[in-house]
Amino acid sequence: MVAIEYYVILSAILFTLGIVGVLIRRNAIVIFMSIELMLNSANLAFIAFARQYNELNGQVFVFFVMTVAAAEVAVGLALMVTIFRTKHSIDVDQLSSLKG
Repeated sequence: MVAIEYYVILSAILFTLGIVGVLIRRNAIVIFMSIELMLNSANLAFIAFARQYNELNGQVFVFFVMTVAAAEVAVGLALMVTIFRTKHSIDVDQLSSLKG
């Protein structure tokens, strides 16, 4: 059995990579993928702790996080397609010109 510390460290690394992707990248698709990476790192931590303490609460939280992530992807991709049709780009810096 793998120690829980390894799962937590991996989860922290994945979450940090997600934060870096959100803060540095300009492409909206990469930003959404970084957000998904952060949500999956939280899922990994939930599952690791649920397995460590033999509780199902962590797995229930993962189910809800996956549901929210699926809804976020559906709405986010619909918005990106609409923005791409009007602006012909999904660069986040150009989205500030949508005001008005």
